[in-house]
Amino acid sequence: MAAAAAELPSAKRRKTDALIEGLPDHISEICLSLVSRPSLLAAVCTRWRHLLYSPEFPPFTSLYALFVDSSLDPAPGHGRVNPSIRFMCFDPVSSKWDPLPPPPPDPPLHRIVYRHPSYISFNLPIQCVSVAGKLVLIAGSNQELSPAISHPLIFDPVSATWTSGPPIGSPRRWCATGACGGVIYMASGMGSQFSSTVAKSIEKLDLKDRNRSNWEKLREMRDIRFSREAIDAVGWRKKLLMVNVKGDAIKEGAIYDVVTDDWESMPEEMLVGWRGPVTAMEEDSLYSVDETKGTVRKYDEEKREWREVTVVENGEEMLKVARQVTAVAGKLCVITGDGRIVVVDVVAEPAKIWTVEIPEGLEPVSVHVLPRMSRPDIS
Repeated sequence: MAAAAAELPSAKRRKTDALIEGLPDHISEICLSLVSRPSLLAAVCTRWRHLLYSPEFPPFTSLYALFVDSSLDPAPGHGRVNPSIRFMCFDPVSSKWDPLPPPPPDPPLHRIVYRHPSYISFNLPIQCVSVAGKLVLIAGSNQELSPAISHPLIFDPVSATWTSGPPIGSPRRWCATGACGGVIYMASGMGSQFSSTVAKSIEKLDLKDRNRSNWEKLREMRDIRFSREAIDAVGWRKKLLMVNVKGDAIKEGAIYDVVTDDWESMPEEMLVGWRGPVTAMEEDSLYSVDETKGTVRKYDEEKREWREVTVVENGEEMLKVARQVTAVAGKLCVITGDGRIVVVDVVAEPAKIWTVEIPEGLEPVSVHVLPRMSRPDIS
């Protein structure tokens, strides 16, 4: 009797420590992974909250953003100050922004320029792409207006680690950057000096290849008209879509076929939709946000036309001056000109819209949706 009584506390502990009482943990993990809202699991108990961030649990998606410090605006009569760059992740379970671990010191992030005294009302682009579950910093300018990045910096959210990618064959700025099928593409742009060779070139880096040995040169572009400013190369149905000018100016579009390694002109009926930032949901459905009107449109390939997505009342006002957009799981995440991050649920009818509160004193430059970041410190 005494021996049996002595065993009772440990038996109770074993039951208490189980994820779901009466089930082996590996079965419990499968059951819990079917819950669509991770925040519900986190609210139940500490053990389930730990599970959410463990390697055994399928990573839920989180919002990642490149910020600059908006509190460093100059005083009247003084020159512009180059703000510091910060990478942060918004955890939907805790509803908090967490800083990413520091990246490697090469290239030094403080040398990447966002504001420059030569450009009074223009911010220099800092280009990031999200591809194959990774966040990749790929292009920017330094104080001398030369390329600030000689090789990409790659962040893996699941391991919460940075690595350096292979050197870029022709480092550049003001280029077209994008991804398609787990491959990064960098096209056109400028080096330290303008070069027609660089302006017509395109290179790719396959992040699915674990060796990541080198960038591969591809068939060059037909002209140099895509080196005027930073461009999003939108991955869509095994093609890259590029438009050379932002805003209301006359534009030219190009399409690169990643399978045939060939270029073609963009049809006019597709080009007219580029009235603001454009993205592709799962590289399949094209969405645009009109930076003047704030309207959301979806491209109908069969009819070769853009149709407007109905949003909630006054939703267009929230989306005016859209600067960048990304899409995943039926939602668009938009950065607006007034420094907000706005989410649009395009599955709902009408589309629902809400904002994500950003850290005080920070201004978003680009936003991405990736697997949650590892959190070994969760308690």
